[in-house]
Amino acid sequence: MLVHLKIIGSLLILLALIHVFFSKYFKWEKELNSLSLINRQMMTTHTFFIAFTVFLMGLLCLTSSTELMNTNLGKKISLGLGLFWFIRLFFQLFVYSKHLWKGKIFETSMHILFSMLWTYFSITFLFVYFS
Repeated sequence: MLVHLKIIGSLLILLALIHVFFSKYFKWEKELNSLSLINRQMMTTHTFFIAFTVFLMGLLCLTSSTELMNTNLGKKISLGLGLFWFIRLFFQLFVYSKHLWKGKIFETSMHILFSMLWTYFSITFLFVYFS
């Protein structure tokens, strides 16, 4: 399980770094123009803090995987992370519209990839908690 936490840590850091490209990929300069200043700034601020939180989760997994597995506090943190990623998986499957990805090769591939990632994260963290 230690190896899985290290893998997840690396994947989370990579995911956090990918957020740097969101603005350009999703054409936020154009798309967010119609929003008020506060809503535009909330989008960019929240994206930054989501990326920062994901980065810190990854750092935690890389630097403290033994503690996550072997201490009461670590197991409670693992439970929280497992629930976080399970709820993220739920949103991936049931909240985002299928119209966003269905019939589009790249978007469908990303939907499947991230569904698998959220499942892997959820199962691993919950397994750590329950073991």
